[in-house]
Amino acid sequence: MAQTKGTVVLAYSGGLDTSCILVWLKEQGYDVIAYLANIGQKEDFEAARKKALALGAKKVYIEDISKEFVEQFIWPAVQANALYEDRYLLGTALARPCIARGLVEVAQREGAQHVAHGATGKGNDQVRFELTCYALCPKIKIIAPWRMPEFYQRFPGRRELMDYAKKHGIPVPVTPQTPWSMDENLMHISYEAGILENPKNQAPPGLYTKTCDPATSPNTPDVLEIEFERGVPVKVTNAGDGATRCTALELFVYLNDIAGKHGVGRIDIVENRFVGMKSRGIYETPAGTILYHAHLDIEAFTMDREVRKIKQGLALKFSELVYNGFWHSPECEFLRECIGRSQEAVAGTVRLSVFKGQVYILGRESPRSLYNEELVSMNVQGDYEPADATGFININSLRLKEYHRLQSKVTVKQDE
Repeated sequence: MAQTKGTVVLAYSGGLDTSCILVWLKEQGYDVIAYLANIGQKEDFEAARKKALALGAKKVYIEDISKEFVEQFIWPAVQANALYEDRYLLGTALARPCIARGLVEVAQREGAQHVAHGATGKGNDQVRFELTCYALCPKIKIIAPWRMPEFYQRFPGRRELMDYAKKHGIPVPVTPQTPWSMDENLMHISYEAGILENPKNQAPPGLYTKTCDPATSPNTPDVLEIEFERGVPVKVTNAGDGATRCTALELFVYLNDIAGKHGVGRIDIVENRFVGMKSRGIYETPAGTILYHAHLDIEAFTMDREVRKIKQGLALKFSELVYNGFWHSPECEFLRECIGRSQEAVAGTVRLSVFKGQVYILGRESPRSLYNEELVSMNVQGDYEPADATGFININSLRLKEYHRLQSKVTVKQDE
């Protein structure tokens, strides 16, 4: 009997790539342990377990880490108002360090020398997975088949993978007619590949799975009240039927349902991958979109103007670090601490309407509000002397006067 090359823990999804990779790793002489993280994706986990064992996995771990995903990864992103390149709410980027952490823990528990993943050699996920693994277990060895010539020369495209799957009796959900590469978790679902690789092609009918078409969504909005403490949602109440959700996971699932019903959270973008190329991605982030707008509103209501300017800069850097896979870097840990500190006074309730693909803010209230109704009122003078504004304007105009005085001199000289 041939000697095994050792044990490898594979980040397994049950899809086309990782199912084929599991069989291929067995062919190469590895003992394979499949690790499947439940982070809220719609999946028949028992069927996935049976499938992995049938394909030759020595053992299968299926762990429900949805609660940890929300509380330890999504909530810091909500506090940050994290947004990559002004549009992407980072659903996949936040999930990868959460999954990779579980992958490493299983490898350490099993005494495995290797971990493996099915991320391509052109994408961001290979970076996200591996930076997390190396940060948490510096001596781990990583097998990335899509970067190994013996693998990618044998399988230059998804069609070859499907042929391999057919030959080895591997059931896969992908067909040549709909070859989407999909990544789903509690926060979002992404779609890539196939005709989507041409940026001018519109998403085909029936592609979206988390959200209804806004055109055919209900004609009556849902009005929600979302309560925040320290920048984190702690309660959601539906003003229509009085339904409430308070625990992190239940609250997030409920917002996904409401937003999905009204077609909220769809984007179709071209983004800049960390590895240097542009890619086209279609995303659905229902609950994340509601919370982005709600948190943005309560933060502006309760946070000092100058603190918020600094925090916005931190959030921009935080989003870039998360997208690029540096969740466990010292700089990202530092940013999370700073952003968390900024959220101490971000508390209160935002009332909003969810309707036809949009989120509309209706009102807000907070015990930590910096809004002074008397001070800002046009009907009451309050503790403010309007005449003081004259000096304020004069001082601020001095710089502008001097700049344009100099520009006038330069222009006259050039005309001579």
